Amino acid sequence: MSLENRAKAATKNVEGKVQETVGDMTGNTKDQMQGNAKQAEAKVRNAAEDVKDEVKKADD
Repeated sequence: MSLENRAKAATKNVEGKVQETVGDMTGNTKDQMQGNAKQAEAKVRNAAEDVKDEVKKADD
């Protein structure tokens, strides 16, 4: 497990939530979409780390 990669994913998720919220408040659909995309990227990064963890467990 890469703690650094998980931290990056968490940061990306928070950035996405903030950007989406700003987009919601201002009515800016571009910010809403970009915020959602960042959150989706964070989920993918976490899923990749989960797979790495499972592979490592299987090797042990």
